[in-house]
Amino acid sequence: MAESVLITGGAGFIGSHLADELLGAGYHVRALDNLVEQVHGSAERPDYLNADVELLTGDVRDPAVVRSAIDGVDAVVHLAARVGVGQSMYEPAEYAAVNSVGTAVLLEALLERPVRKLVVASSMSVYGEGAYEPAAAVERSPEQLERGEWEPRGPGGEELRPVPTPETKRPSLASVYALTKYDQERMGLLYGAAYDVPAVALRFFNVYGPRQALSNPYTGVLAIFAARLLNDRPPVVYEDGGQRRDFVHVTDVARACRLALERDGADGRAVNVGSGRSASVLEIAHELSRGLGKEIEPDLPGAYRAGDIRNCFADVALARELLGFDAEVVLEAGLAELTEWLANQQTPDRFDQAAAELAEKGLTR
Repeated sequence: MAESVLITGGAGFIGSHLADELLGAGYHVRALDNLVEQVHGSAERPDYLNADVELLTGDVRDPAVVRSAIDGVDAVVHLAARVGVGQSMYEPAEYAAVNSVGTAVLLEALLERPVRKLVVASSMSVYGEGAYEPAAAVERSPEQLERGEWEPRGPGGEELRPVPTPETKRPSLASVYALTKYDQERMGLLYGAAYDVPAVALRFFNVYGPRQALSNPYTGVLAIFAARLLNDRPPVVYEDGGQRRDFVHVTDVARACRLALERDGADGRAVNVGSGRSASVLEIAHELSRGLGKEIEPDLPGAYRAGDIRNCFADVALARELLGFDAEVVLEAGLAELTEWLANQQTPDRFDQAAAELAEKGLTR
């Protein structure tokens, strides 16, 4: 009999791709999702969700719903979360409720109905600033940012060079979102250790690809830029656009989740899932504009957002060693695929509304 896997948040961007990956490998897949309007636009089953996925509509904070969802499953991949650094800073109760409390509700249910394996989605946001040489970065002060001095400095004011961030870097939680993702990660690993259940936390870097929630103005930077460009508006780039990120394709992330389910090398650990390459935000904006055939230059107002970090990209050695995972989709090919999908999408541009909310609350300057 095929093994059954529950994916919380399984009707979303990453969850639906993971469902495809697991179905292709012979698993039975059940998804629990509340189909929140900000992400899905409506409460209907998404067209892109594989017809073979058993979809349960409900909230991960509801114990009865969660108990029903885990009944009869062999493993759980916990993706359900509110996402977005900016929004988390003025909706802390909502983020704590969904991400932290929702995870606690799931774990309480698993006490009564244990599973063979638990995989929890964490985030690169738990690192805050990434790793640097020759010294660790000091958190950028508001005064420094007001002067437009974007690059972090060392403890003695020395210039720094960003390097790949390993799992050994001490977390530095620069937003409510980061704090709640660390909650999810640690609760999952603590549960696994206490109850002898193999558990893995995967720290996703900047995931991109088809099915991103273009209507959500707090989602990944690629989706936000795409929504602007599709409405013939310039992508708004904070700071000077030189901040570097690791963009990893969603199909690679889905494969990493499957490997974490099937292999035991990473049990009890937190592991980076990224491409191991970095690109600047400004490079990404230009690349998307070209791919969509839009001659629109990015808008650089010189503003910055509270909670943002400058550079963070993945050291992927541990994922290679423990899971046999290496990203396969190079950024150029992934962006080409993304722009092809985007060309057929109609989406409202809600960036201005989101930016106004952040500005009103003093979170952009």
